Amino acid sequence: MRRLSGLFTTAQGALLFAGFLLLGACHSQSPSSTPAIIFDKIPSADIGGPDKVDTIEGHTSGVQAGQQIVLYAKSRELWWVQPFYDRVYTKIQADSRWKSETHLGTEYAALLVNQGYKPPRTTESLPTPGPGIAAVAVVKGQGKMPDPVPVTTLHFSGYDWTVRNGGTYRGGSYVPFVQENAWTDNKGALHLRMSRDNNEWRCAEVKLSRSLGYGTYRFTVRDISHMEPNAVLTLLTWDGVLTEDNRRELDIEISQWGFPENDNAQYVVQPYYIPLNIVRFRAPTGVLTQSIQWKPGQATFTTATGAGDSAKQHIIHEHLFNAGVPAAGGDTVRINLYAFLKGQTPLKNEIEVIIDKFEYLP
Repeated sequence: MRRLSGLFTTAQGALLFAGFLLLGACHSQSPSSTPAIIFDKIPSADIGGPDKVDTIEGHTSGVQAGQQIVLYAKSRELWWVQPFYDRVYTKIQADSRWKSETHLGTEYAALLVNQGYKPPRTTESLPTPGPGIAAVAVVKGQGKMPDPVPVTTLHFSGYDWTVRNGGTYRGGSYVPFVQENAWTDNKGALHLRMSRDNNEWRCAEVKLSRSLGYGTYRFTVRDISHMEPNAVLTLLTWDGVLTEDNRRELDIEISQWGFPENDNAQYVVQPYYIPLNIVRFRAPTGVLTQSIQWKPGQATFTTATGAGDSAKQHIIHEHLFNAGVPAAGGDTVRINLYAFLKGQTPLKNEIEVIIDKFEYLP
């Protein structure tokens, strides 16, 4: 009995020792279970451009099965997914290392994302860890930082508007916006111009400096009959942070999208590819007032002749959307004029559009 008891005691000690080892192993691994991203090779700091490419690489810890890296580079005011929109995922190797090409920028970001996460092509602010995103790391480019691009602010209709100065995607193509193509005149009207620089159309966009939320947005627009079929004037709400199909976007778009026989105006609740989210019509010549009345769960679009809410106005077209309307949030009002680089009839002439007034009615 004593011998058996001794064996039992020895077995208990072995089990207890194994338990301590296991506990110690768990304790030593707990810090690495927190997801982390480390940069090992950082490209230089640069204003960026389509032809400036380098290698970026690093390693991770605390990665779960199926997770990948999504990279961004910052150029001017936007973060751009890297290296291309059709190659947004960077695989994490068995040794936890990752490596990819990237276009240059002033800053670089790496997101550790879960399977199924769909990153936006561009974003004004990086997403934070949350649903679909396990970790985010940001680093400045190597070397001397480029001089910051000055920010231009216009005062129009009692509000401050930031003028875009950098490229983005509109209508499926890269569009450069330049500060000199947006200004106000001595009567307070907003001018947007589309100019040509060699083979490139340089466009214009302004963004309201704060979010207004639900209410009525009213734009008084001078005659747009001189616009060519490939020119696009958009009056819209837009959230610069969310994903492509969820930008809180409501659009009044003046364009024939490259085909002269098309109607020249449309109302859109994005995403546009849902048939019930788009209504096309023909806008007449002369001054027009374009309005969006945005309420929870519904949006009413109206186009009327003349300026403001004059009794002489005549409603040309009106439509109520009561399905798929986004909730107000981080959206801001924007006005842009740009070139649609597809369609049947390429642009020939420079174009200027004038917005006489913007009104917001809570």
